[in-house]
Amino acid sequence: MKTKEQKIKKIPYHLGVIIDGNRRWAKDRGLPSFEGHRRGLEKVKALIQWCFNKKIKVLTVFVFSTENWERSKKEVGYLMRLFKDTISNEFKKIEDGKIRIRIIGQKEKFPSQLAKEVEKIEEQTKNNEQMTLNIALSYGGRTEIIEAVKNIIRKKIPPEKITENTMKENLWTSDVDLIIRTGKEQRISNFLIWQAAYSELYFCPKYWPDFGEPDLDKALLDYSHRQRRHGK
Repeated sequence: MKTKEQKIKKIPYHLGVIIDGNRRWAKDRGLPSFEGHRRGLEKVKALIQWCFNKKIKVLTVFVFSTENWERSKKEVGYLMRLFKDTISNEFKKIEDGKIRIRIIGQKEKFPSQLAKEVEKIEEQTKNNEQMTLNIALSYGGRTEIIEAVKNIIRKKIPPEKITENTMKENLWTSDVDLIIRTGKEQRISNFLIWQAAYSELYFCPKYWPDFGEPDLDKALLDYSHRQRRHGK
């Protein structure tokens, strides 16, 4: 019988994950939504380790969108504290010295304590090369494109010199090979919309806290059997 490693013949260089369903997971169990978010972030830590072990080079995890700021002040405040504590106390322990951690999104919106922890961990891990972890926090794909255009304008690049490569060089991260979304919805919700032009999409019906390594393996196996032609 073939082993899991033999079956998964092709690993994506860049994996994007839209984590969805934390609140619904908690509601189904009669728990407060805060517990769903806490369990969800615990699962993110596990995901990072799984992807590192599988030699995925870039992992981008969508944890908080630009639209999520519209949620209640109490929920947003809890999430900001949870992100700060996780970044300062937990992420730096994961494969210490091997994973570069970047936070992509509207950093100017972060509370001051979170902003300090983000700056610190990005500086501490900037020379780590075995894997890059992008945490999409206060992130929106349209916002990223707008910021890229602003950068191009600031650089005074003539319009006739602007190409797709110009845009890529000014975006926050690279093209994504596979996007996994949990939580029963089947859309990308403003996630890496430039980089996802030729991405493979995989929708897992489980809520994020229930997502396990076998579910990741199932998605990777499905990806390894696809033929990517990029329109050719």
